[in-house]
Amino acid sequence: MTPGHGNRPGATDALDRHARATLDKAAAENFPVAPAFLPRAWRAGLTAVYGYARLVDDIGDGDLAPGGRDAVLLGLDPAATDDRLAMLDAFEADLARVFGGTDGPPRHPLLLALQPVVRDHGLTPEPFLGLIEANRQDQKVARYETYADLLAYCELSANPVGRLVLSLTGTSTPERIRRSDAVCTALQIAEHLQDVTEDLGRDRIYLPAQDMRRFHVAENDLRAPSAGASVRALVAFEAERARELLNEGTPLVGSVHGRLRLLLAGFVGGGRAALRAVSDAGFDVLPGPPKPTRSGLLREVAAVLRTAPRKG
Repeated sequence: MTPGHGNRPGATDALDRHARATLDKAAAENFPVAPAFLPRAWRAGLTAVYGYARLVDDIGDGDLAPGGRDAVLLGLDPAATDDRLAMLDAFEADLARVFGGTDGPPRHPLLLALQPVVRDHGLTPEPFLGLIEANRQDQKVARYETYADLLAYCELSANPVGRLVLSLTGTSTPERIRRSDAVCTALQIAEHLQDVTEDLGRDRIYLPAQDMRRFHVAENDLRAPSAGASVRALVAFEAERARELLNEGTPLVGSVHGRLRLLLAGFVGGGRAALRAVSDAGFDVLPGPPKPTRSGLLREVAAVLRTAPRKG
């Protein structure tokens, strides 16, 4: 009997509650994950993909719920929760069950929920494996020397999500994938800028070391309660890079129609709103993550819809 899939009374309800705790984190994202205006099948698929991505990030960040429940669900001892690489290995083994492994169905409820989505949409393992590899990299790499190094990390940590959205909606083309990658990388960079202090608490810095030297920023400068002029200039420089990527990706919105257009505008607008919040804070991200307001997000989404060039 696989862990967590017995017929004990109330077991299913408990697993559902555990999975919902992960899915509830969607409310804190910079952009809508599966808004109500989408068709039900799309919402179900996006929610399942979000649950997967959120769980793998929680494993990599050490943010799993206490008690070791996720470890048990993945067939490990509860104490293994603190061994992130072992947890990621077990998670990858459970992902193999999603794609037809020979030792039964997926053990974790969020991966079990992903299985019909993968089947119905013909999804491939590669983007899911990329997200796992990004979190493995987080256990081994805590600093990035160049912007190119950071972009290579985003190729694993962010771009697979956009590619999955295109696959779920049946709209993948090489051009759309290229634009999507630009948007997703921009969203990742914006999140890194918001979370400089939180990431430093995990001994991670996603500001390229080459850029830190250019702006005369030392690691200790990032530990200050408020950013000095050099740190603010560095954050402004990285924010402009993210903004340029968003601009590069914005034509993606105009390349699709209907409710998918609204969804993608939400992603781009969410990134712009996050960068606007960073700017409105004077690029001082050290006291805590600057967050966009709901009205600010809606304004940015409306602006994207007005300006995104239409194709087709």
